[in-house]
Amino acid sequence: MSRPAKIGAAAALSQLEGWAAVSEKDAISKTFKFADFNEAFGFMTRVALKADKLDHHPEWFNVYNRVEVVLTTHDADGVSALDVEMAKFMDEVAAA
Repeated sequence: MSRPAKIGAAAALSQLEGWAAVSEKDAISKTFKFADFNEAFGFMTRVALKADKLDHHPEWFNVYNRVEVVLTTHDADGVSALDVEMAKFMDEVAAA
């Protein structure tokens, strides 16, 4: 598999809504809030299945109904198109 090309957080954010740049590294982040833990865990499960298919896994943290996500591509040393694809998928799942 070839190394993904770095596009940078600014380029990614121009294609996304509600995401923000991470100040400590070239990454993007978003906090998702759900009705309860069951809904948050369901979101994480759907995202985990997609992440395995893409072989691209998020950094995330979950407490009850909140899921905090950071996306970056370690192989590219920053944000790549894989992060944009994952972010868009997360937005779709959260809106469903």
